[in-house]
Order: sequence, then structure tokens, then C-alpha cells
Amino acid sequence: MKNQKQQLLIDQTDQKLAVFKPLQSVVVPTKGWIHTLRVALKMSMRQLGNRLSISAQSVKEMEGRECTGAITLKSLHEVARVLDMKLVYGFVPKQESLEAMIEKRAHEIAREIVLRTHQSMQLEAQQNTELRIQKAIQQKTQAIKEQMPKFLWD
Repeated sequence: MKNQKQQLLIDQTDQKLAVFKPLQSVVVPTKGWIHTLRVALKMSMRQLGNRLSISAQSVKEMEGRECTGAITLKSLHEVARVLDMKLVYGFVPKQESLEAMIEKRAHEIAREIVLRTHQSMQLEAQQNTELRIQKAIQQKTQAIKEQMPKFLWD
């Protein structure tokens, strides 16, 4: 059952995620942020390596790991620290909000449940009108949203 505490958590998380929304159009540089920042600052691999207490070869490997997506957050935090920057990361929902994500998923499940029932009723020559089906989907969607059952994300 989605209670006030759950709703508050959803609302607070939506507010935190909202600050990342304008960043969804930011394109990560082809060679990665570490390489791009290092080159923009005219810093050699050796110089960055010295700041990180690693070799120039290790910097090159780190830049490579960033490009392949294999770099750790810990490494990115460390690079940011030595460059006097702050690493900021977050998630940007493809939907408008978490509430919209829940609504979309609840609607998908509701539609599946109602249409399955409708199909059974058709076989028994007891089919419903399209309007009745849409109303049932809407009601089931609302019920699923309110209950927030564990199967919501199965």
C-alpha cells in the first residue's frame, strides 16, 4: 500500500532528480571527461599522474577505462579532487518523473490484466465494450498505483 511516507519519498526523490533534467542533453566527450579536461588545462599525463600519485601509463589506462565505461566512481572522484573539481552524478528519468514512471508501469500491468480477462470473457461470449475496457484499465491502473505491489517491477 502506497502510504504518505512512500509518497513523500517519491516526491522528495523527484525534486532531487529534477536538477539533473537540464543535463540530459549534455554529450560526453568522445575521449571522455578526464582526457578532455586534461587537454583543456594543457596538463600532461605525467602531470595528472603526479597529482594522482600514479604513472602516466596509469592515467592513459584510466582515460581508456572511462571511454569504455569501466571506470569506477572512486577513480572519477579522485580525478575531480586533484583537478579541484567536484564529481556530480545522478539519474535522469526518461519519463517526466518517478510518479510518471509508476503511472506508466501500472498502466502496462493493468492493461495486461484487463485484456487477459477480456479475452476469457470473449471466449464465453461475454465481451465488454471498448469504453468499459478502457474504464477498467483506468481503474486497475489507479489501484495498482495506490497499492504499489511488489510485482510492479517484475
